[in-house]
This record gives sequence, C-alpha cells and structure tokens, in this order.
Amino acid sequence: MKLLEVGDKAPSFEGLDQNDNKVSSNDFNGSKWVVYFYPKDNTPGCTAQACSLRDGFDDLTKNGIKVIGVSADSVKSHDKFASKFALPFSLLSDESKELINKFGVWGPKKFMGREYEGIHRVSFIMDEEGLITHVIQKPKTKDHANEVLGLLNLN
Repeated sequence: MKLLEVGDKAPSFEGLDQNDNKVSSNDFNGSKWVVYFYPKDNTPGCTAQACSLRDGFDDLTKNGIKVIGVSADSVKSHDKFASKFALPFSLLSDESKELINKFGVWGPKKFMGREYEGIHRVSFIMDEEGLITHVIQKPKTKDHANEVLGLLNLN
C-alpha cells in the first residue's frame, strides 16, 4: 500500500471509537485535524505519544485542530487505554485495517532483528478541505503536540 502524501485528499472513513461512538471523516469537515496512526495501546512509545497529545490538547483545540488516533486495537482495548490515561480525543478501532491501508501505513517492520508486518507510526495533518498538508513519518512521541503546532507555525 502506498503512503499518502502532502496534497492528497484524506480518504473517507467511518468507525467506532473507545466510547462506541461513530466517528466519520465528515466530522472533520471545515476543521484542521490530525490523524495519528500508532501500533498498539499501552506500549511505551504509543503511550508517550498519546499523553503528549493529551497534554497539548488545549493548545491544539484552541487553534482549531481536532485529533484522532487510530490503531488496529479493539474498542474495548481503546476504552481501557483512553480511561487509564484520560485521553480527551477519539481513538478509532480499525481491526479490519481498512483505514490503516487507505492511508498506507501498514507494511514491513523490523524490531530486534525480527521482520514482521505492522502499523507504522505516522501522523497526517489535514486542512479544512481534508487535504493533507503534512506527513510526519517519525513523530516525536514525547513532544508530538508541540511538533504538530510547530509545523503549523502555531507555537
């Protein structure tokens, strides 16, 4: 699958978040938004990234930026993760990997010499028309909110 690039239109989607609420790409029409893909709930890097976005959430929303996280974890797993870390944004469950594949973030990975297929940690920033303005292929997990604000010249 090909990774989406700057200038591409964000694909349409619909799914359930950690609260069993329907989340749709239409929810972001007219807003700047960030969709960040991450490998797994409750792992060190994913937790650091989610908590950075949580800690910077007020600054992001004050600047009109909506946030959504996506992984292949279940709604139940997302619920536990979001509750444990008081995450104020939706975590979309994509167990079928439909959205993960639409954005092109599924592919070969290496960890400790082992090769496997998995979700690449990639964030996309969209403008009000749903066009991708930035692709962050190696997000700073511990400072991701400031990274997003910096790319948009908002910090």
